[in-house]
Amino acid sequence: MRVLVLEDDPELGPVVAAQLRGAGFAVDLARTLAEADLKLSVNRYDCVVADRSVPDGDSLTLLAAHRRTGSALPFLLLTALDAVSDRVAGFEHGADDYLVKPFAFAELVVRVRALCRREQPARLPVLRVDDLEVDLPRRRVSRAGVLLSLSAKEFAVLEVLMLRAGEVVTRTELIESCWDEASEPMSNVVDVLIKQLRRRLGAPDPIGTVRGVGYRLGGSSGAGDREPGAGART
Repeated sequence: MRVLVLEDDPELGPVVAAQLRGAGFAVDLARTLAEADLKLSVNRYDCVVADRSVPDGDSLTLLAAHRRTGSALPFLLLTALDAVSDRVAGFEHGADDYLVKPFAFAELVVRVRALCRREQPARLPVLRVDDLEVDLPRRRVSRAGVLLSLSAKEFAVLEVLMLRAGEVVTRTELIESCWDEASEPMSNVVDVLIKQLRRRLGAPDPIGTVRGVGYRLGGSSGAGDREPGAGART
């Protein structure tokens, strides 16, 4: 899940982004309304976390503009303005949630995750492909009943592959869903992560490679699809 954070505070902004990345989100950071609007026009996001007051105005103007286009993109507003009238104004402009500063980062993560999942009502709480199981609410992965330990990024990639089991997921789609602007799209970041994930999942390898395109989990994935040199893993 990819999140846009709009926060002009030079200390708080990077910390918010780091906390969300640590929870498994891909995060882009903007410091002005103009920068946020540009990023929203070129990237697909699952949620926006926006400070109310930034150098070039109030985030409510950005929120209202997007609502006028019919966008249902979830917005969570961060603000030091804690009056009831301020919260009401936020919701009247189309905000989905409101968090008053100072706040606990654990609460922010939970609220952002809930907003992201709200946009995907058909998503099942537990995904299963053959003997592989992903429990989304508890963020647990098991294979043949054995609990596996995955990094946040490995979990994010596996979640995308599980949700589209049997389909080919391109490298570009994985980058757009699981990485942010801090990643270099032309690098082999996806291939390196897939190799790590394969080691975590063990044999037989459930992830197939469609050469020159991307990866597929389930269906006809398996040894026949793997890239040269992708032998058995421990």
